[in-house]
Amino acid sequence: MSTRRIGIIGYEGVNALDFTGPSEVFAAASTARRPPAYEVLYLSAGGQPFRSWSGIRFAPDAALESAPPLDTIIIPGGPGIRAAEVTDPLAAWLRLRAPQTRRLVSVCTGVIALAASGLIDGCRATTHWRYAAEVARRFPKVRLEPDAIFIREGQISTSAGITAGIDLALALVEEDLGPSVSLAIARELVVYLKRSGGQRQYSEPLRFQARAAGRFADLVAWIPANLAEDLSVEALAARVNVSPRHFARRFKAAFEISPGDYVEGLRLAEAADRLLSGAGMTIDAVAASVGYASTEVFRRAFERRFGVRPSDYRARFSRDAA
Repeated sequence: MSTRRIGIIGYEGVNALDFTGPSEVFAAASTARRPPAYEVLYLSAGGQPFRSWSGIRFAPDAALESAPPLDTIIIPGGPGIRAAEVTDPLAAWLRLRAPQTRRLVSVCTGVIALAASGLIDGCRATTHWRYAAEVARRFPKVRLEPDAIFIREGQISTSAGITAGIDLALALVEEDLGPSVSLAIARELVVYLKRSGGQRQYSEPLRFQARAAGRFADLVAWIPANLAEDLSVEALAARVNVSPRHFARRFKAAFEISPGDYVEGLRLAEAADRLLSGAGMTIDAVAASVGYASTEVFRRAFERRFGVRPSDYRARFSRDAA
């Protein structure tokens, strides 16, 4: 097997972790065999040095304009890529290089360059949850799926924000070198090989915690870690020492959602993750683990939210089924 050349594109204002995360994965994979599995090249317009959004200075290996043939091109995200002077020439370069490149990959808002190139029109793609609405508005031809950790569709792969670039890079290494190598790299980097669930498991609880104040701040941090507990309005109100009626009113005013809907959403999201994890739990056990005393009530709630029965969800989407 020949060494595959990976080109990672830098620019002023790139997110440093978007840039270095995949680089670390491919560098680690290169030590797995001889000759090295990968050669990683840092590229920039004109071969100019650039600074990350956090101020780290990078010296590229080559200019985009004179870059050698590449197996995989990775476009990291960052505030700088939203500027036309970065996006437009990069999009043109991607259109030129796409026919000779096996894989085009974006991390976070790096998808903006792919979308601007027109190469992902009609394709499924994802990005950081915070910027999903902006990307969908700017590029309506892209079939954006904002909850995915990463999406692979033919030649194109896109990932969510920042550390999701590591998830995607591990998947690419697994495709090239097999699961044992990608697992060894994940262990070396102390990260998950495959995270279950989507971005909502990170964005939603944090969104509520960010909006909480006073006694509610501790409460909304406690609830996701205690889904099997009694989370009725009465029980939650008792934890913050107010009446159930006053609690429900204040919760709805603060978070624009009722306590019951909030708890149900967290429980069903966690249940979906456990169904996908391949841990071998029965549907009854999954229901009980997230606080449902009745499996039938859980089944109805799950189907109402996801449009499919728990058993069908596991059969269609779990890693074991795949």
